[in-house]
Order: sequence, then C-alpha cells, then structure tokens
Amino acid sequence: MRIEPETDGVSASRNHLVFAYYVTGHGFGHATRVVEVVRHLIMAGHDVHVVTGAPEFVFTSEVQSPRLFLRKVLLDCGAVQADALTVDRLASLEKYSQTAVAPRASILATEVEWLNSIKADLVVSDVVPVACRAAADAGIRSVCVTNFSWDFIYAEYVMAAGHHHRSIVWQIAEDYSHCEFLIRLPGYCPMPAFRDVIDVPLVVRRLHKSRKEVRKELGIEEDVKLAILNFGGQPAGWKLKEEFLPSGWLCLVCGASDTQELPPNFIKLAKDAYTPDLMAASDCMIGKIGYGTVSEALAYKLPFVFVRRDYFNEEPFLRIMLEYHQGGVEMIRRDLLTGHWAPYLERAITLRPCYEAGINGGEVAAHILQETAFGKNYASDKLSGARRLRDAIILGYQLQRVVGRDICIPDWYSNAESELGLGSGSPSFQMSEQSSLMNSFTEDFEILHGDTQGLPDTLTFLKSLAELDAVYDLGKNSEKRQIRERKAAAGLFNWEEEIFVTRAPGRLDVMGGIADYSGSLVLQMPIREACHVAIQRVHPSKHRLWKHAQARQQAEGHLTPVLQIVSYGSELSNRGPTFDMDLSDFMDGEKPISYEKANKFFAKDPSQKWAAYVAGAILVLMTELGVRFEDGLSILVASTVPEGKGVSSSASIEVATMSAIAASHGLTIKPRDLALLCQKVENHIVGAPCGVMDQMTSACGEANKLLAMVCQPAEVVGLVEIPGHIRFWGVDSGIRHSVGGADYGSVRIGTFMGRKIIKSIASSILSRSLPDSHGFNLDELGDDGIELLKAEASLDYLCNLSPHRYEAVYVKMLPEFMLGETFEEKYANHNDPVTVIDPKRNYGVIAPARHPIYENFRVKAFKALLTSATSHEQLTALGELLYQCHYSYSACGLGSDGTDRLVQLVQELQHSKVSQSDEGTLFGAKITGGGSGGTVCVIGRNCLQSSQQILEVQQRYKAATGYLPFIFEGSSPGAGKFGYLKLRRRNSANQN
Repeated sequence: MRIEPETDGVSASRNHLVFAYYVTGHGFGHATRVVEVVRHLIMAGHDVHVVTGAPEFVFTSEVQSPRLFLRKVLLDCGAVQADALTVDRLASLEKYSQTAVAPRASILATEVEWLNSIKADLVVSDVVPVACRAAADAGIRSVCVTNFSWDFIYAEYVMAAGHHHRSIVWQIAEDYSHCEFLIRLPGYCPMPAFRDVIDVPLVVRRLHKSRKEVRKELGIEEDVKLAILNFGGQPAGWKLKEEFLPSGWLCLVCGASDTQELPPNFIKLAKDAYTPDLMAASDCMIGKIGYGTVSEALAYKLPFVFVRRDYFNEEPFLRIMLEYHQGGVEMIRRDLLTGHWAPYLERAITLRPCYEAGINGGEVAAHILQETAFGKNYASDKLSGARRLRDAIILGYQLQRVVGRDICIPDWYSNAESELGLGSGSPSFQMSEQSSLMNSFTEDFEILHGDTQGLPDTLTFLKSLAELDAVYDLGKNSEKRQIRERKAAAGLFNWEEEIFVTRAPGRLDVMGGIADYSGSLVLQMPIREACHVAIQRVHPSKHRLWKHAQARQQAEGHLTPVLQIVSYGSELSNRGPTFDMDLSDFMDGEKPISYEKANKFFAKDPSQKWAAYVAGAILVLMTELGVRFEDGLSILVASTVPEGKGVSSSASIEVATMSAIAASHGLTIKPRDLALLCQKVENHIVGAPCGVMDQMTSACGEANKLLAMVCQPAEVVGLVEIPGHIRFWGVDSGIRHSVGGADYGSVRIGTFMGRKIIKSIASSILSRSLPDSHGFNLDELGDDGIELLKAEASLDYLCNLSPHRYEAVYVKMLPEFMLGETFEEKYANHNDPVTVIDPKRNYGVIAPARHPIYENFRVKAFKALLTSATSHEQLTALGELLYQCHYSYSACGLGSDGTDRLVQLVQELQHSKVSQSDEGTLFGAKITGGGSGGTVCVIGRNCLQSSQQILEVQQRYKAATGYLPFIFEGSSPGAGKFGYLKLRRRNSANQN
C-alpha cells in the first residue's frame, strides 16, 4: 500500500502487487528463508524485487519466474567472521560503518528513487535497517520479517568496542521504528525497536525429493548411517580425516572448496546442492547454529550436533528452541577439530526430535504481506507496551551480564505470550541446560543472597551440594577414597542451618610472573577453572560431628567449636580427603598462636598439610583482624583448578575459603585486602614464599580482562580488556610446579641479594667510598644525578630501577654468583621476610636481579601494545615480549625441558609456511608463575586456526613425551565480582 500525500487511496491492484524485498548480507540463512516467502508471493501473482548480496542460485534454484527480479546491492554487512566459528566484533562495527553509515545519505537517495521507479506497494526487510527508513522517505509502508534485529546483535559489540560506534545502534533502532510491524519468527531475540509484532510458524524450504530418492541418486543404502556437515564453508586449513567418523558411517560435506581433498567416507557436494533434500536424507547434521540450520533440522526432525560460535548473540535463543524440542547435541570445539565425533554422532541418532508446530511460516508471512499491501491494518498489538518492556529488559540483561558468561534466558521471557493470552507462534520454551541445573537445585535450596551468574561450574557445584544427603550408589568400581569423600561430605552440614558458597578462579600469568615480589607491574587473567567453598557456621550444640570428633569432645567433657573440612579430589594428589581440629588449638591462652607454630602444626602430617590453605585463613583472621570464632565450622572444598600446573590452585582455595569465612561471619573485607590476608596464609602458615599477584587476580579479576597490578605491595591500576582479535591459552607441561620448591626460593633470595648490593653500591658512590677505578666522580653528577643515587640507595623495589640505569651504573659491579655466608658477612641480611639464606649455598645474583628490572619494562610495553591499533606487527611484538620473558626465566634457572619444548613447538608453528601465508596465528609463548615446570602461556590470533594449532602443539608434545597437556582456555570472574551465595534448605525439617 502506497501512502500518497493527503489521500487515503490505495494504489495496489487486487491482482498484481509489487514487493521490494531487502535481504541482509549476513550469510545464506536469511536468503534461504526469504526464498520461501518470495515463492508464495510470486505464486499469488505478484512481482518481487529482491535486493541482496547473495548468489543468484540461492533464489533461482527454487524460483524460476519472470516475476522474480534480483538486484545485487549490499546495504549492510551483518557480522564479520574471523573464521567459521568466531565473530570479529570490532571488525563488524567498522565494516557496518563503511557499508551503511558513511554512505547513508547517498543510499537513502538511491533507494527512494529506485522504490519509486518500480512503483513498490510494500517494502519488506530481512532485516536491513536502512530499508525501513528509505520506505518511509518514499511514502511506502514497510514490514520486517526476522527472528533478530541488528540493534540487538550490535549492542553488545558496542559494549566491547567502546563509545566509538555507539551511534550505530541508535540509528539502527531509529530505522526499524519506521517499520509498521514485525513478522516475528520462532527462536526470536528481544527486539524492542518494533512497535507491533505478529508471530508466525517456522519458515523452511520445501522438500523436492524423498529420502529414498536422494539416497538412490547418491548411491547410499538405506541402512548406512549418514551425517551432513553443514558449516556454510569449512574452517580454513581444516583437514577432514577418515577416522573422524564411526565405522560404516558416511558424511556429506557442504561448502567444500574445489581443491579440498576428502577421505573416502566423506562426500563432496556441489556448491548449488539443494540442502533441504540432503538434510532430510541424513541421520544427523553437524554444524553451527543459525536460523536456517535450526529451523530445517526441526522441520525435518533431524538431530543436530552443533558447535557454539563466539559472539554470535542470536545463538542462545535458537539453541533453547532446539534443545526444548530434543533436537540438539552440543559438541565442544576441540572435539570438532580433533575428530572426536563418534560419541556425539552416536548420541544424536538416539534423539527423537519432537517439533510438531507449523512449518508453513513462508506461506503465512506471504499472506500477511499481501493483505498489508492491499491495505489491511495489522498494527493491533494491544499489549505492545508489555512486550516491548520484556524485550528491553532482556536486551539490558544481555548487555550487562558478566563477560564470558553464557546467556541464561529467563523462562518468563519466552513464556510471556501464553501468560498474557496472546497465542504466540513460538513455543513456551523451558530454560537452557544451565537453567535446568538451576531448577533442579532450587527445588532443594532457596537462594537468600547472591547470584550464580549463570556460571556452569557453580550450577554443577550447587547441584552436587543439593544431592549430598541422598543415598549414593557409587558402584563397585568407584575409588574407595572417593566414597570416603562423599560420605564425609554427606554428614558435614546441618540442613536446618544456612550455608554460604563462594567461588574463586585460578589465574594465567600472562606477564609479570616472579617479578611480582620485586614490585613489577603484572598482567594476570582469571581462568575458567575455579574453586568453590561451601561453609556452615553452627553452634557447637548443633554441630554434626564425625565420630572421632565426637569422641574427642566427650573425652574433654565439654563442647568446643570444631573445624571440619572435606576436600574433593584428594585421590588425584594422594592426600587425605578430610581434616578436623578444635578451634581452641589456634589459641595460646588469650592470644592466637604464632604463624611459625601453625606452620609446624600443619607440617607434622604430609597427607594433612593441604589443610593449611583452608584452616590457615581462620588463624590469619584471628591474628590480623581480631576475629574470634565461637561457633563450629563445616567447610566443603571443591576445586577444578589443577594442582601443580602453575595456575594458582592454592590461591584460589585461599581466596574462596577466606571469602566464605568472611561471608558467614558478616565481615566486609575489600577484595584487595582479602588478597593480602590470603598471601599471609601462603607465606607464613603454608610456608611458600609467593608474591601477591595470584591472590589478587583470584580476588579482584574480571572475566576476559587482564588484571593490571603494581605489586608495591598490591595496587590495582586497572583492568585491561583483551582485544577481540587476541586470545590467550595455557598449555600444561605436566612437570609439577611448586612455589615452595628450592629453585623458586633460591632465585628469590638471589633477587633480594641483588637489590641489597645495588643499594650498597649507590650508598658507596654517595659516600665517596667506592674506588675511583669505577669511574664515578660525585662532583660531576649534578643535583639530579645525586637525587637518582639517593633514590637507588633506598630502593624499596628492584623494579623501580630502570633498565638503562641498571646497565649504566650497576651491572658491572654485581657478582654472577655469591655464597650465602659471604653475602651475610658483607651485607648482614637480604631483607626478605619470607625466605632464609642458606650460608653454604651458592646463589645466582646477576640473572635474578636483572630479570625483574627488564620484566617490568616488558610488561609496561605489553600493556601499551594491547591498546594499540590492530595489526600483524602488534601481535608479533606482543609475542616477542613473551619469548623474551621466557628466556629470562631460563637464565635465572627457572626453566624446564617441558616448558622449553612447548615454547619451541609454538615457534615451529609460528614460522611454518602455513602460518606465514595466513599472517600468523600463534605469536609467542612463555613459562608462567614460579617457573620450573607448570604451564606455558601462549598468545595468538582469536580464530579457529589458532585453536587448531594449539591442539597440534598438544598432540606433538604428547608424541614427544607421552604426556597429553591440559589446555586452559576461557576466563571467569574473580571472587569479588562473584560475591557469595547464602542458601537455605527447603523443608529442612524433613531432611534429617
């Protein structure tokens, strides 16, 4: 219907209409669903002009009609993908700015002229924003047909990219507001920009051939299991292998390049092959989630093995729809790349997808569009205010969610239509798998305080907590120690009392490492793996004690507060799973016992020494804050941070425990202060001479950001956003790391010796006691030079000495090695409160002293480079800084064969011809934390090929050493961001 000035006339003929149909440039999925709507419009006798950037065959293979007109114009760009599974958020915004923002005025002028030239009766958009504005300027009504809108998709990209592209989202929403109404497809995202909504069934392409006909043409017997690999283009450089498929299976491959060679059990399909027929002839599909793949999988009841995409914000809503109808199996990306497909395929063919709703959305949408063009008014959504509010709330929730956290869509959002009696075309979805975990947990517990933040490991821990008092059938083959852990945990809590839960992640040392104790700037990333602690504070009269603890109290003849701890995973490190003690053992009369006494107490039994990390928090709170514990404590510790791999398993336990004790006792401790208290646990009670960066990252970190901290002693200077094109991995060498080991301690002593010697040299120059042969004439230095020397003579932190001053003044006067007793004779002590010099040991001095001075400079350069312009040179420079750090560790004596081998493997892949032709994927690597084994940090481009190369590093390392490294990838919030959960058991009276 054309809107003519000052008239209500309708120009549309009852027999012949002209539609202008705009299709977004994002992928083929939009074009394939547009085909189905267009087909029905043309069948009704109307002309359709399609404005698209998609190949012609997508339309002409399905619609052969003179009424179809194709105009190859691209008016938006969608989401720019770094590879088949990763969206480049910043590049998407920049591309949209180039495509649709900069030339906006000329686009509008051109489109208005073109719409008038074809005498369009209705503009339809899926879902090009500027098309709606052009229609309004031309005086033509417009309608959008979609399951998502670009303001929703780009909004999070803008949150990540900063304010530079913020106006894009406002402009897109403003363009959509000119649209008369939205024809909304199932699996929809929030779209508050649209005033009115009509829901329709799934839009899917029709089948041309039967399953039997397709298999006959392909020469595949009916009883052969057949998968279809449908990624809309294969990941670059990905090589399919025969062993990827279970025995006897075949796989059809969509989008394979002409030059790609396939194994005999993979079948290459033509570029223009009609996918719906092939899907219906298959037993399952492997691919990535998009509207086209999900809608057609549901329509043809085809089990869908899917791999998630990074920053593809439409995906969670489609995934919920797929899983609700029992049609999806999620495959992790690593298993896709390494060919570990069999378990997923075998699981998929047991599914019975149950989508029974309509699949004639193309016909329904075409009818609505036709009637709208004839003049019918569909804008009658009386509850549009409520619907738009729901959309706006979910959009805001999406933007403010914890970075790195999956979208956990509330069930009220997708159930709202039925609650308002609207009869939506979308099913009333249940919550996602994570929300299902939450449902099962909340049946047993009520959350009185806090938020799980949708973290999968937290939901899993809460589920295990809810099941504690159930009767366990652990099976005959279960480890005896695991049975003991579970039994002990099952009797740990009094279900009538409140329970507090905290969470603290491990950390990946990106830059800084051992320079932390010398005052360096450090950059640390909280990892996905974390420790959870559940704690209950109970009056001694109500405390559920283990039998031996009861017997101890009976022998003493009075009730006293008892600490009981259960730690899961003890079988992995050959330690005792339980620990208990009377809290009075921490008192010496009216005062807490000394840290030295506590250290000896926990060191008596090696299998119980682990308890110092947990119980030590109690003594530190007693000593430092004067807290007194009148109630008993039951503590359950469950950590997924692997021990001995240099990713701060100990700090995560300390921080989670300290946070839990503080929460249960109403103590408000700032994350920074809490980290410093935890450092005291490790330094003085455990007896490990670590710096503070581990505890600070675990307490103060945020997901997908690097914590920037100056360790003087612990000043957080900011959080550095990890650019979207950069990714960090941790690769475990399998060589156990311990900050309590002799190498770490001796290097630390050598560093402090170096500082003391440098201070002494500066003092000697100032006092004119240095021999003239060293070339220093105090009279020639000037006031500024003297001030520099004075500062260096009172140097608190070695990192405050610049590299050029170190080279110009001190390096020639530092000894390479020094015997402990020689140092003590000349300098008395090294002024480090957590290490002790062995008089008979020869300590390296020059390398340990040099390392933090240069490392501080490297970290500052690294931080500056992270915020510089995206380029190959940027990545190369960042990687080079990691390499320099690694070799500096080795010079100190903190290297290992395993970590050196991993770094060498990264270098081999970096300099391979494949990487160089693709402008590189991996760019650098370094040993982390305390060194002498543990984990290597790798930096690379955030793309699928980098993930493949990390897996190749893993496999090559295994081939060389027999050990398969653990790979750390992903990030999560620190303890401060997580806060705490306060839980109460429902119907607690019936639980005991």
